Amino acid sequence: MTLSQVGPPEAQPTSSSRSASPPGRLRGGRVLVVASVSLVLAVLVLSALSLSVGAGEVGPGDVLNYLLGRDGARDSSRLSLVIGDLRIPRTLTALAVGAALGTAGCLLQAVTRNPLAETGLLGVNAGASLGVVVGIAFLGVQSGLGYLLWAFGGAVVASSLVLLIAGRRGGGSPMRLVLAGSALGATFGGVTSVLIVNSAETYDRFRFWVLGSLAGVEGFGKLSGLAPVLAVGFVVALLVARPLSALALGDDLARGLGHRPGAVRVVVALSVTLLTAASVALVGPISFLGLLAGFLARAVTGPRLLAQIVLAGLIGAGVLTGSDILARVVSRPFEAPVSVVIALFGAPVLIAIVRSKRLGAMGMTEPATAETSGPGKRLLPPLPRLPRPARPARKRADSLVVRRGPLSLLVPRRAALAALFLSALLVAAVVLSAYAGQSDMGITRTFNAVFGSGDRFDVLLVQKFRLGRIVAGLAAGAALGLAGCLTQTLARNRLATPELLGVNDGATAAVLLSATLSGTFGAWWAGPVGALAAVLVVTTVSGGLGQRGYRVLVVGLAMSALASAVTQVVLSRRSLNSASSLYVWTSGSLNGRGYSVAVPVLIGLAVLVPLALVVARHLNVLRFDDSTAASLGVSAARVRLVCLLLAVGLAGLAVGICGPVGFVALAAPVVAGRLAGPLRVPVLGSMLVGAVLIVLADTLGRIVLDGVEIPVGIVTTVLGGPFLLWVLLGRSAATRV
Repeated sequence: MTLSQVGPPEAQPTSSSRSASPPGRLRGGRVLVVASVSLVLAVLVLSALSLSVGAGEVGPGDVLNYLLGRDGARDSSRLSLVIGDLRIPRTLTALAVGAALGTAGCLLQAVTRNPLAETGLLGVNAGASLGVVVGIAFLGVQSGLGYLLWAFGGAVVASSLVLLIAGRRGGGSPMRLVLAGSALGATFGGVTSVLIVNSAETYDRFRFWVLGSLAGVEGFGKLSGLAPVLAVGFVVALLVARPLSALALGDDLARGLGHRPGAVRVVVALSVTLLTAASVALVGPISFLGLLAGFLARAVTGPRLLAQIVLAGLIGAGVLTGSDILARVVSRPFEAPVSVVIALFGAPVLIAIVRSKRLGAMGMTEPATAETSGPGKRLLPPLPRLPRPARPARKRADSLVVRRGPLSLLVPRRAALAALFLSALLVAAVVLSAYAGQSDMGITRTFNAVFGSGDRFDVLLVQKFRLGRIVAGLAAGAALGLAGCLTQTLARNRLATPELLGVNDGATAAVLLSATLSGTFGAWWAGPVGALAAVLVVTTVSGGLGQRGYRVLVVGLAMSALASAVTQVVLSRRSLNSASSLYVWTSGSLNGRGYSVAVPVLIGLAVLVPLALVVARHLNVLRFDDSTAASLGVSAARVRLVCLLLAVGLAGLAVGICGPVGFVALAAPVVAGRLAGPLRVPVLGSMLVGAVLIVLADTLGRIVLDGVEIPVGIVTTVLGGPFLLWVLLGRSAATRV
């Protein structure tokens, strides 16, 4: 029930009209009954197919004979192994996990009033995965019960943070909550990577389990042990349906009806945590299933929450079972991870939701609409945009005039001071990075060696064995900082960065595919090509940068999920040694990098930075709307195309050096803008900040744990997730530069 259903009082019905149900309710009830019966039949058919499909020559007739106990089928050791120990447990596990994730997704969407809420998108799966990895890495956990306990702990932390974010003012808006969930997931994923990246044994267990697959289900041991947990989760979900429906009216009305909103949310969190933890412990993390099940269930049932929960469970069970069947047959004799199959369905559904014309009904009204929809409480907080310069009267003292013959250049004083400060900071970061690990060399000797003076042995040691890696990181950081500056300005949104637009993951998948096909590490051009393909898909599907606010970011998340699934599949098909080294690179690493890999990026910067400076004035104009830009003689479409190509090329080249390093492209323009001021696009400042961040993060990763090197991408991810939350949920997020 929603507020739109509460209308003015009508005339009192007669006794005959009281006994008759409204035609609309009858039709809705019939649709619900038909849908429920159809889903039950579909689940039964899919279950039969699941029992009949798989490796080995065991067909439907053998399965039927085994189930009915005919012709001595149960005495056959082969049939007992294939059907009794493999296919039946696998099918029942698929039904249970699918129903659990579908129910959990439906509950999350209801409690957050967010059609995009889902355990994978909100970071709950990542929290549960982190808990399992902690158990594996420190306690050697291998059993289903051990997985459950640690997954439960991780899911509790993640669910609590999600509800805390949703309870903040503006935090519960659909797309902002999804982005906050991605930040949580990235942080949990970064910590997970810290635990497994230096342990081949832990990684070997993790790389197959993290794909979310039913291939490892053998016997009823895990399922029977976790069945009581799933049962409790389902029962709690059904019991909380009525009070949760009351919360749709608002907390005040819910209290008036005798419900306690805080307690209801805690109970919902308990149910979601139990269902998610048990599912992750059984088959690993599977994303998009809760989103898909909740969306389809809501489309059939309307606002009836109890019916939504039941149908979401049935849909989840059917979708996971059907996806598992496809996973077994699409790549015979191999088996595709079921999470990849679901991502192929779930990502388009996510895109369909954010492209829906009923944005206002789903709480995803564009900022302009929300702000002009009339008086009252704002439905959606304003986007955290780059500020629009108001052309204040500029004093001569605010700028420096540089003259050279007939030419003169006006240099903003604040921007010039910021550039000098950042340049000095970059030099200090380079020296510190070169000094780290050189215990027998003082800071002064290191400084001299960096610039080629002092002892010849010191110069050789620093410049040949240390400085090459630093230069590679510096080049990658500068490229990412500039790419983030360009994309943020184009989209008029500080969150529109290569990693959130799917560019980094697209480039990573392309490089790994190139490595698989060529047998080497891959061609240098694979990164830019993959990045370009990803951004073309994202911008085409979302309707273009700068036009749809958060829409382009959520479409980018869908693209990232698809590309990440491809990456995990490639890693799972490699040998352990090859997969371990590639996994380190996909985490974002400068290990083994030197001058040679930095050359393409340095050449790209030498060519593209002057172009970015040339179009900087046009980028300033693009901070206004397109009509203003057109009145000033600027072709917005042409400038966007040029800048987008520049950003994609830079991001792709950076990925080729060190893999996908997250959040540098987000933080660098924000920090540079705060230092240089809002009057100009901080092109040079973003490059310098990006270079400083990469160099310092790489240094921190080398020294924070004795004897263990943490890849730079993991460091930036762990630190960048909270930074993204600050950008999203800070009080003045809309006005900060």
